[in-house]
Amino acid sequence: MRMKTILIVDDEPMTRKGLQKTLEVWGAGRYDILVAEDGDEALDMLGQKQVHVLITDIRMPEMSGLQLVKTMRGERYQPVVIVLSGYSEFDYAREALQLGVVNYLLKPVAKQKLIEAVEQALEIEERRQRAEMIEKVVDLRLVDLQAKDRHSPPPIQAAIRYIEDNLRRQIGLREVAEHVHLNQSYFSALFKEKTDLTFSEYVTRSRMQYAKHLLVFTDMPVAAVAEEVGYQTVKYFITLFKEYEGMTPSQYRRQIDGNEPI
Repeated sequence: MRMKTILIVDDEPMTRKGLQKTLEVWGAGRYDILVAEDGDEALDMLGQKQVHVLITDIRMPEMSGLQLVKTMRGERYQPVVIVLSGYSEFDYAREALQLGVVNYLLKPVAKQKLIEAVEQALEIEERRQRAEMIEKVVDLRLVDLQAKDRHSPPPIQAAIRYIEDNLRRQIGLREVAEHVHLNQSYFSALFKEKTDLTFSEYVTRSRMQYAKHLLVFTDMPVAAVAEEVGYQTVKYFITLFKEYEGMTPSQYRRQIDGNEPI
């Protein structure tokens, strides 16, 4: 698992060092604690390294903390933001919340309050990461079909369950048609009518979704993933995966891990 990065942005050297020391003692080497003295330096660091939690002062020369947050909007990866201020004006807090800031702390910040805010921010960041991974794994077309499954004719419902239960081995149209007690030709036409996918397309999409799940949530080698999702040769699996996802399984895994640009 990659080390999470926390970036502290504050133009006051003593405050900056104090926050860094507090988090280094609390983190005990589990996190990479970085510091920047202004918004421009912070943006340079954000462009070079993935930052998971950003702690920024609101009042800084040249670029305020809120301006920094606004500038980051639209970037591919958004850190969870905590803002610090020596001012208690409501307008600052309101604007910060509108920008998606998760916590607003008044200076001087008590050590325990800071630690609690960072722990909460890290939990939020973890939930975001999980949601993003699930979004990348899920085939929305299959999800939509599965949501409508209860409205499908019983033979189609049974066929879909049978396919899902047997993705790890070779299954064909004839076998599934026999399982649901329908003529092969009639079953093929009915399946296409009710799912808007051919039998072969549905099986392949289901296998690709399962493969993505294994690539994201396990360390299984690509060859093992290919076998697990029902392909006898890894070369054919890679060809199909690239056709559906626009990249090889290895590239997909590196992209999800954050080691390759999206």
